Amino acid sequence: MCGIAGVILPTPGDIGRHLVHMLDGCQHRGPDSTGFAMYHEPNGGPLILRVYLKCLGDTPEGHALAGRVHEIIAEFGGEIVSAKFELEHLRIELNFDGNVKPLCYGIENGAGVEILSIGNCLEIIKGIGTSHEVDADYHLSSYVGTHGIGHVRLATESVVDVSRAHPFWAYGFNDVAIVHNGQITNYHKMKRRLVKRGYQFRTDNDSELIAVYLADKLTSGKKLEQVLEESVGELDGTFSFLVSTVDAVGFAKDPLGAKPMVVLEKDGLIAIASEEVSLQRLIPGEALATYEPFPGTFKTWHV
Repeated sequence: MCGIAGVILPTPGDIGRHLVHMLDGCQHRGPDSTGFAMYHEPNGGPLILRVYLKCLGDTPEGHALAGRVHEIIAEFGGEIVSAKFELEHLRIELNFDGNVKPLCYGIENGAGVEILSIGNCLEIIKGIGTSHEVDADYHLSSYVGTHGIGHVRLATESVVDVSRAHPFWAYGFNDVAIVHNGQITNYHKMKRRLVKRGYQFRTDNDSELIAVYLADKLTSGKKLEQVLEESVGELDGTFSFLVSTVDAVGFAKDPLGAKPMVVLEKDGLIAIASEEVSLQRLIPGEALATYEPFPGTFKTWHV
């Protein structure tokens, strides 16, 4: 079933806390895992790289893997500003001016780790359990930012683990992430096309395809709204998904409109979720003027 949520705040604020509560509102749609993609304001600072070390973390084995990651970053001409362990994650800030796709492929293939996200503004944090449990582990409520998207997952076609949890970062493009509710039925055909063009995939989750598919189109110079319009016609299946970039959040719904989505636009606040109960967590006790997008539609909002 799964549940998705996204929010753009009128001014920078407690984006992590808002997403925790929104996802708690639709947690019944997906109790297996919960994930967050959060954005702070662009500040021209270093890239933020989040690496998933599985169960190793701050252990001798984890430090050995982290050392290998550092070596590969240096081989690609990157300069590490800071690095720290956060449970199963390794958070690195680095200066790097090159193409992030070969850098990330080099890290994953050379160190045997998994990259959760990279960008100037984006950080993806996901884990097994509820939104409040992941918040307790990674202190998401203290994260200040401008916008973000999140996901609660009910695993229907693949195992329950962090690798297959949402959000998915879009390879090859800084600061892009997606969350998805539904099924892509032409997944294998589209995946083969992208693999032939040099893209790599980490999982068998069809939602990962959406992220790479969008990244491929964005790197060709197309605008986000055009990419979303094309996705409605090119992706088969029943789907509702959200995509976030450094300065925008957008959605696309399949022509059948089988997967729910509700939108709130109020005084500069933009909020999207699978169910209205998630929107009520933002503005409790108030009758909200929400609407449900029509099947086969798409839209973007800018920060």
